[in-house]
Amino acid sequence: MSEPSIVFDRALGRARLSRALAGGYPDFLLARAAYDLEERLSAVLRRFAVAADLGTPLPLAAPVLRAKADALLRMAEAAGGAADLVGDLEHLPLAPESLDLAVSLLALQGVNDLPGTLIQIRRALRPDGLFIGCLVGGRSLQELRQTLLEAEAETSGGASPRIAPFADLRDVGSLLQRAGFALPVVDSEVVTVRYRDMFGLLRDLRAMGWGNALIARRSSGLRRDTLMRAAALYAERYADPDGRLRATFEIVWLSGWAPHESQQKPLRPGSAKARLADALGVPEIKTGEKPGQ
Repeated sequence: MSEPSIVFDRALGRARLSRALAGGYPDFLLARAAYDLEERLSAVLRRFAVAADLGTPLPLAAPVLRAKADALLRMAEAAGGAADLVGDLEHLPLAPESLDLAVSLLALQGVNDLPGTLIQIRRALRPDGLFIGCLVGGRSLQELRQTLLEAEAETSGGASPRIAPFADLRDVGSLLQRAGFALPVVDSEVVTVRYRDMFGLLRDLRAMGWGNALIARRSSGLRRDTLMRAAALYAERYADPDGRLRATFEIVWLSGWAPHESQQKPLRPGSAKARLADALGVPEIKTGEKPGQ
């Protein structure tokens, strides 16, 4: 298997997260994710012995998990997040088959080796253990991405990556299967947050530790004329009638189970007891035939 591409400066990302936690991390997206997690887990009619929260920046998932599990371990990626231990999502300090439930909210988008992390999570689950998590998806911050690229090209004659390449919904589904999860499910929702101007959005991103941590980033920051041009483009293209600006966040949810013999298996081809044509109330057309023949 080929080595994963190194996209993010992980040390820089963790340093920024640590400063964000110390400075008052804005919790609006995490609070929404914790609420959705509670709804999703409410559909699972069982209790778990040991649960782990892996990398969620704030302890907002803890009350949800304590309602479903007898014991809870919380691992953060930076000090200051009220966690039991500080660890690395790419090198999880978990023994094989030590968990019954693993959760991660809005943290996995920052790892370089997402397939490897998912494999580690699956190995840490006991048979029939559940993983459920969410990460920032590919449609996130599309408005900011476009305006920054265009403004920088106009003002400096070139552009460098400023927004991370977030995961695509279809890719995440295949990664769950590659990691060995059974019954994988992936879906997404778009959350729209409105701001008075582009600079309010940038302040929130910095306060969450979401500054540019790409390996391929320029060492110099954005020039003032570039920022002003980007702000003008953003206001021109993405303002609502009341003048406030839209910012898109796509939240991709993923879940899967550690394989177990009790789980539902797909039927073998040709083993169906009823015909689809009968269920739909239409004539059956055999292979090679055309309607009307």
